[in-house]
Amino acid sequence: MEILVYNTTEELNHDLADYVIEIAKTAIEKNNRFNFVLTGGNSPKVLYTLLATEYKDKIDWNKVFFFFGDERNVPATDDNYNGLMAKKSFFDILQTPENQIFYVNTALTPEEAAVDYKTRLDNHFDKKEIVFDLILLGMGDDAHTASIFPNTTLVGNTEATVAAVFVEKLNTHRISLTAPLINKAENIAFLVFGDNKAEALQHVLRDEQKDFSNYPSQLINPVNGKLTWFTDEAAARLL
Repeated sequence: MEILVYNTTEELNHDLADYVIEIAKTAIEKNNRFNFVLTGGNSPKVLYTLLATEYKDKIDWNKVFFFFGDERNVPATDDNYNGLMAKKSFFDILQTPENQIFYVNTALTPEEAAVDYKTRLDNHFDKKEIVFDLILLGMGDDAHTASIFPNTTLVGNTEATVAAVFVEKLNTHRISLTAPLINKAENIAFLVFGDNKAEALQHVLRDEQKDFSNYPSQLINPVNGKLTWFTDEAAARLL
């Protein structure tokens, strides 16, 4: 595990963009494609726009396939739909073909959407083990990541799959990759910045006794891959 701390979010985003491009180049050189899992929320918007503009000519985007670590149970036209945020800040700028983007189909029930997404992943990986080249993750101030929230069924899910979960404190359903599936990735990068993340980050990275139920991001520990934390000084102030 590597923890990188930056003075500003601008420096963080540029370094993270360089990191994404290097992994993409390696994956394309090795397998002629780059399987990239995106994170949602507001945190990665600047990164996505950077990749689609300043870094546009760094790799062959026609060989990049995009996935989502989790999705909210809202229509695809809803501003809270992670896919829509990525579409506006990333895919539309790159003019990414639809067949390279794996959206979660929230027109289905959450359970059906999870099964449908897993089926499409299986097909993309030719029914072999699902190993993404890079999974980008965020972390909430409650230490959740993807849609693995504290004290939910996803915390104890030991299957490498896609699952639906009801998040009681938000009174909503989500669809998410499970921790065991995330942990199969070649590379995992957390994007965490801001003072409000400091306490959660301290628990996740420094607690000797793990408490997955309360700090689900502790579950992320790649089996054979590399884990890197991209943080700023505000988020890392208690480390």
